[in-house]
Amino acid sequence: MIKIDLITGFLGSGKTTFLKKYITYLKSIGEKVCVIENDFGAINVDTMLINDFGCDIETVQGGNDYDCHMRRFKTKLIQIALMGYTRVVVEPSGIFDTDLFFDSLYEEPISNWYNIGNIFCIYDIFTKDLSDNSEYIFVSEASCASKIIVSKRDKRNLSINLDYINNIMKKFKSSRIFTSNDIVYNDDLDFDTLINASYVEASHIKLQVINDNNFDTLYIMDKKLNLDDINFLKDELLNSNKYGNVLRIKGFIFNDNCWHQVNFTKEDNLVEKIKVGQDVVIVIGENLEKDKILNLIEKNK
Repeated sequence: MIKIDLITGFLGSGKTTFLKKYITYLKSIGEKVCVIENDFGAINVDTMLINDFGCDIETVQGGNDYDCHMRRFKTKLIQIALMGYTRVVVEPSGIFDTDLFFDSLYEEPISNWYNIGNIFCIYDIFTKDLSDNSEYIFVSEASCASKIIVSKRDKRNLSINLDYINNIMKKFKSSRIFTSNDIVYNDDLDFDTLINASYVEASHIKLQVINDNNFDTLYIMDKKLNLDDINFLKDELLNSNKYGNVLRIKGFIFNDNCWHQVNFTKEDNLVEKIKVGQDVVIVIGENLEKDKILNLIEKNK
């Protein structure tokens, strides 16, 4: 049987950073690893960010509704089941309903090939003031996780606010309440222990927010944005509600004869040089005012 892991986490939480460390460990103990980038969006930017991880990468993209996306996910699992992998790691979009993972794996013939290994939820230590929909997504992603992996603490020695997390869990009547034993900090990872962390069976209120208009994505392609453009866009979109509740801006820009990866949230700013990219910037949020965002870009160019 193939072990299959799920790495969840809300938008910009740091899943890809953790994933790189986790894959490095799995390879060091002899696992043949395949990563499935599982995204509701039509363009999966995150796949380009992990191309140098030294393992095979498959993608599941698009899908207009839950059932369509689940069919694509199940088809991908069937395709790779006979390819000799010992470990499959699923990294979904930051807006993800964990039911898709369980529903797919409990059906034949997939249930004959895969055993669930570990489920981890990556959590940005600076998370605060989530909307109701965002809180629900977090509960869906965290309830069954064996561990919450706290990101972005670095050397500041901050502690997670367990009361804040557990109040969100209670709000959606999750049967999971977290203790300090369920928390691991990204600067203190012990993969020899985490490899056997497993997962938890937990329940919570089920809502339909994944595929409605609450969460939205705007693809900005072939606009030839430079660093000044993207910084202007970041400052405007993340600090004003007139464009909707913008949660994350990510993608690639070409500036000074090289590609740059950009990844912005209200608490985090990343701009770094990369070898390969494509001219696309993605704005993710709730109830986006797409026309206003596009007009903003045109006015600034």
